[in-house]
Amino acid sequence: MWIYEKKLQYPVKIKNPNPKLAAAMISQLGGPDGELAASMRYLHQRYGMPYNEVVGILTDVGTEELAHLEMIAAIIYQLTRNISIENIKGTMFEPYYVDHTTGMYPIAASGVPFDMKYVGVKGDPLADLAESQAAEQKARVTYDNLIRLSDDPDVTDPLRFLREREIVHFQRFGDAMRVVQDKLDGKNFYAFNPAFDKKTR
Repeated sequence: MWIYEKKLQYPVKIKNPNPKLAAAMISQLGGPDGELAASMRYLHQRYGMPYNEVVGILTDVGTEELAHLEMIAAIIYQLTRNISIENIKGTMFEPYYVDHTTGMYPIAASGVPFDMKYVGVKGDPLADLAESQAAEQKARVTYDNLIRLSDDPDVTDPLRFLREREIVHFQRFGDAMRVVQDKLDGKNFYAFNPAFDKKTR
């Protein structure tokens, strides 16, 4: 199904370690609006989509979110690579370090571990696509916040790329929503199985 290229979608080359920034960045790894949640959401939503072109969009975006997860992990790794204990002490990264050293563990900046409850899958095309569009906007806001917190252009540059992709994904899900809405009619006004809505006597 997938062909994996052994390179990041966008280069990450961070020179200066920064555990404080890494502690904030971790939310895009395992937070409620992060890349792990996004990839799981779209790659599971596609099974409830009755139209191949919408399945294709969800597969494409879900796959790209896995590439973004890889970029976020690279950013966190480079922000904490070869960092000294002295630089960790007293930062927001210190509690994370106690539990995970500098390993990649999907967690929110608030300290809440990743949970599949972040992944909205309803099995209804309209509900799922509305969820997907909202998720992209929430991820975009999170990137906005991280860009505001970053004073390192080596970090800000890939974050700007990732934010731009969230905007593109929002637009693609808008296209998918139009595909579903264009196929609605009086017999199938939920874009689901109309037999479910038949009245019983």
